Amino acid sequence: MTYQGTAKGALIIHMNYECIIVGGGIAGLQAAIQLGRYEHRVLVVDSGHGRSTLCRNYHNLLGWPEGVSGDVLRQLGREHAAKYEVEFAEDYIVDAYQDEPGFVLKGRSGQEYRSLTLLLATGILDRLPELPGLLPCLGLTVYVCPDCDGYEIRNRPTLVLGSGDVGARMALTLHSRTNQLVYINHGGEPVNPDNVARLRHKAIPIVEQSIQELLVEGDGNLRGVRLADDEIYEADRAFVAFGGNLVNSQLAEQLGIERMENKHIVTDPRTKMTNVKHVWVAGDIGVHSELAAIAMGEGVQAAIWIHKALLQTAEQS
Repeated sequence: MTYQGTAKGALIIHMNYECIIVGGGIAGLQAAIQLGRYEHRVLVVDSGHGRSTLCRNYHNLLGWPEGVSGDVLRQLGREHAAKYEVEFAEDYIVDAYQDEPGFVLKGRSGQEYRSLTLLLATGILDRLPELPGLLPCLGLTVYVCPDCDGYEIRNRPTLVLGSGDVGARMALTLHSRTNQLVYINHGGEPVNPDNVARLRHKAIPIVEQSIQELLVEGDGNLRGVRLADDEIYEADRAFVAFGGNLVNSQLAEQLGIERMENKHIVTDPRTKMTNVKHVWVAGDIGVHSELAAIAMGEGVQAAIWIHKALLQTAEQS
């Protein structure tokens, strides 16, 4: 399909899109809005199962003093981007490769997509145990990010549901917010003796028991947990820390993009472009503090430099 791009009205190339954004979460949608406002032809490919779909309330975003859910942000973002004729496809990209002068993506649906540039905003997924009552509480009374939601537990009885040293470190981090902490080592992995000593020094009990269920009232109001031996620990707030989160950077690997040992993607700190020309990254698969506001900023930053690259390509054609 031959496409004449809108930027400067000059780009003529055998590509469906000027930019494809893989991932329709907070970073991807913010980039889509910016690129749409540049009048580029943009496609967002999203499977609908990102990290932001699990958060029922972001508390630290400008303009949302009462909080806003990930689902609401995503819906508003899609509606906003659609005003600028950004297109959307519900699909899961399984293959990506270069095909000059751009890239080819193949979806699980069998659909093939072509673009001059790519923005990978595929994010990460938290490793969460399958515990009754957990998902309805996420973002409301159960949290995963101490930087995002540490404020919510200040001076309150709080449980840390985790495994091994990951959970222990979370409990130690949260001690500055409340001294009413209990660490439940649900995963049963051993805790380093140094961490055990630090927990004891801060009077944080370690409970070596698995959890049957979270005790929840109404709409996501945590009341405590029931352990395997039926003992109940009461608290109205909790953090989850199991480690081993899934970093969705498989497409980067296929494209030969540089990744760190933990599979997060290395980018230019200013432009957000990777070591592969015309491939950018925004959001939690990059190397940054994993906050929604930062993901938004990275989406805009990447979009600015994608726009610059597309203008340069148009001038050279």
